[in-house]
Amino acid sequence: MSSFEMIQAAAQRLHGHARVTPLLGSPFLDDLAGRRVLVKAECLQHTGSFKFRGGWAAISALTQAERAHGVLAYSSGNHAQGVAAAAKAHGVAAVILMPADAPSLKIENTRALGVEVVLYDRVGGEDRSAIGQALAQEHGLTLIKPYDEPEVIAGQGSVGLEIAAQAEEEGVTQADVLVCCGGGGLTSGVALALEATAPGLRVRPIEPQGFDDVTRSLHSGDIQSNAEISGSICDAILTPAPGALTFPILQRLCGPGIVVTEEEALRAMAMAFLRLKIVIEPGGAVALAAALFHPDEIKGEAVIAVATGGNVDAELFRQAISRYA
Repeated sequence: MSSFEMIQAAAQRLHGHARVTPLLGSPFLDDLAGRRVLVKAECLQHTGSFKFRGGWAAISALTQAERAHGVLAYSSGNHAQGVAAAAKAHGVAAVILMPADAPSLKIENTRALGVEVVLYDRVGGEDRSAIGQALAQEHGLTLIKPYDEPEVIAGQGSVGLEIAAQAEEEGVTQADVLVCCGGGGLTSGVALALEATAPGLRVRPIEPQGFDDVTRSLHSGDIQSNAEISGSICDAILTPAPGALTFPILQRLCGPGIVVTEEEALRAMAMAFLRLKIVIEPGGAVALAAALFHPDEIKGEAVIAVATGGNVDAELFRQAISRYA
């Protein structure tokens, strides 16, 4: 299991390699939300998402023997790029398993990092876990899971350390911290970090409509699965169910989840571009969407939303801007 000590150690290994991303605000967004809104811009992280942190933390923790054999990761794109970039920096060979229906930008960016990309048919029902396990065993690769992996959770937890320090500088000690949530790696890592450094900041998982497994799981007390595994523009946070490692952390530390629509995510993308001058993808925009368009589900005078990624295809971004800007 991940721990605060592991997060601290991961943050030390990330020092000088990951960017300390800013906490941004805009009076226009404050007016829209009816409270102060601060946005942690992880879309400005290396590879365009927070996933670089987990990839670096996991690969930097490998033994020399494990590095020599190479690594494997499966992802719709952001974890793929994070692991690929970290592997390249460490001189480690990497194979990345990606769904064929992933955004073309994410597939192209991953290939550009010099790794081998293997595509699988997510829509047709191929099981990425089974394919990944088979590839790892066949080639002796170390599998770096996208969220249910202690070192990955620890790396993502470094976001929480930064939020705690930046929120204190802004005079915010009591607030909900809204996190775009798939399998829960970032959400659980941030929750662990804030528990130790800023207990007045409560993490809330945010999900897209139709893929609200974490929200339902927290409500029921048992792990719930999604009926579908694809079919949303929020591809970055589509997972079958909360992780076996992440769910107990989420259950212990997080407040209730919030579910947003695709239209709200697109509108949040446009607001982020207009008011903060940042580009975020639909899955990375759901936390901001919750802050702006679900004010009655949030308490307090301030809210912090993590903009988790900015790897969006140009056409989809144009749709968001033309519709809501």
